[in-house]
Amino acid sequence: MVIGVTMINVVPGEERSVYNDLTKIDGVREVFHVFGEYDFIAIIDVNGLTDINKAVDTVREIEGVTSTKTIIGAEL
Repeated sequence: MVIGVTMINVVPGEERSVYNDLTKIDGVREVFHVFGEYDFIAIIDVNGLTDINKAVDTVREIEGVTSTKTIIGAEL
């Protein structure tokens, strides 16, 4: 299992539409609308790095998404 945390920026006014699209992506466990440097944080829970890449690529394809930054979690 691989956990990714993706921070997402969107075009102002497109938040609702982007949120709805984010919640439909396979592997996206939770989506939080946040205030500050980013507009959303998506928690991605998948089987491997290939699946994280696919999920993040899908996020980037959403109309209204302007940028993403993803952090991959690791087991200790």
